[in-house]
Amino acid sequence: MHWMLWTLPTAIFFAAIGVLLVGMTIWQFIQPTRDRRGWIIPMRTTRGDRLFIGLLASAYLTALWIVFVPLTSWVLLAVVVVLVAVVVLVG
Repeated sequence: MHWMLWTLPTAIFFAAIGVLLVGMTIWQFIQPTRDRRGWIIPMRTTRGDRLFIGLLASAYLTALWIVFVPLTSWVLLAVVVVLVAVVVLVG
C-alpha cells in the first residue's frame, strides 16, 4: 500500500530542497555566516534560520494560494522563489 504518490514534480521538489541544503552547507564552509538583523525579520538570524523561515512562509503562501487564487501554479512558483530569495538574502 502506497501512502504517497511519487510523481516527477514531487521528486523534483524534494531534490531541489536537497540541493538547496547542500548548497547552503557549502556556502557555510566557504563563507561562515554571522548573525544579523534584517529589515524583514526583526531579530538576529543566520542564513539557515532565514532559509527555514522562507521555506515555512512559502508553505503557508502555497496553502493560501491554492484556496484563494485561481491562477496557475507556475505563477505561484515564481512568487515563492522570489519570496525565499528575499527572505534569505535581505531578511
